[in-house]
Amino acid sequence: MAIDYFGSPSCFRARDKPNIGREGLIMNPFFFRKQKSQTSLGAIAAVALCLVAFLSLAASPNPQPASPEASTLRQVAEARHIVIGTAAASFLLGEAEYASILGSEFSQLQAENEMKFGAIHPRPDTDPNPYNFAGGDDLVAFAQSHNMVVRGHTLLWHNNVPEWLKKGGYTSAQMATILQGHIHAVMTHYASKVYAWDVVNEAFNDDGTMRSTLWYDQPGIGAGVGTKYIEQSLRWAREADPKAKLFYNDYDAEEINKKSDAIYAMAKDFKKRGVPLDGVGFQTHITRKFDDPAKLKSYKENLERFAKLGLELHMTEIDVRLSNGDTSSLAEEGKLYGEITKLCVEQPACKVIQTWGFTDKHSWIPGFYKGLGWALPWDDNYQKKPAYEAMHDALAK
Repeated sequence: MAIDYFGSPSCFRARDKPNIGREGLIMNPFFFRKQKSQTSLGAIAAVALCLVAFLSLAASPNPQPASPEASTLRQVAEARHIVIGTAAASFLLGEAEYASILGSEFSQLQAENEMKFGAIHPRPDTDPNPYNFAGGDDLVAFAQSHNMVVRGHTLLWHNNVPEWLKKGGYTSAQMATILQGHIHAVMTHYASKVYAWDVVNEAFNDDGTMRSTLWYDQPGIGAGVGTKYIEQSLRWAREADPKAKLFYNDYDAEEINKKSDAIYAMAKDFKKRGVPLDGVGFQTHITRKFDDPAKLKSYKENLERFAKLGLELHMTEIDVRLSNGDTSSLAEEGKLYGEITKLCVEQPACKVIQTWGFTDKHSWIPGFYKGLGWALPWDDNYQKKPAYEAMHDALAK
């Protein structure tokens, strides 16, 4: 069927293809048959003009094809061999827009809370049913039905500890038995379904010293001082699921500072001695102040030194909290999202970019930082923000 390319009786027609560039146009024989049947100077002029127009278009170095269909974050990330992930909650899967975006824009999900100790092991081992896998199982089922991978979070953390454990008065030996059993039960339950785990989360203080916790020294698991209990947890995790990738995860360790120095020293020691540590997660909960050349440079150099240890690097909990959601703030937020994404794209060892949730509607920020919010790539009406476009552009370049 002839297509009127210039809005007049057509001397061109298009081949049957959706995007019409110069290679998609051919001369329309019906136009010339019509003109051949006429002998007027007007007909001759029409044919001449048509030939000039066609030759001009064919010689054009910059044809303008139709715009391609919009691509998702998942599609542009896959082209970079990067996994794009987000933290999710099973009770939100029934919300149509939430589930649609989660399943189409992301290639990985991670339980925001439902695989943490308190949620998944709410009752003591003396109870007939000490574990609750329901929420985690729902997330895994959703991921499998949408061709997504699942990242586990977290086996060992000082927060989200159930009351039975905090108030149980257990000895270090008993704590060790409980922790080893927990790691074994959870990891074997999700073996082949969860490809990587944050085995230990947030074990260091900002000054690089060990955080005093139930697992370390109150009373601890009896593994010894320093990073011994992290080492023991990693060894138990490897025994429980030899195929899973094992990570240490922390916040405010993006830049080179006392905390990241301590994590680096631990990782270097573990790699040297064969302790099963496969990677490090950099949470990246930040503000607009992070959009500073010195900070971004430090993050880049920090990633580089961990990469040289042979570790896989994940950005695990990205969000950028704001004090207001005006146009200027959202634009600055978007710029920073783009810069962070670019850091991962440029570092071959960085395999995962993951936001801590994806919509402001369900962000944790307002509940923990009074007066702050607007931290994620979609707003509270599921509309894409500049942060989304900046991530997309950084991945697509």
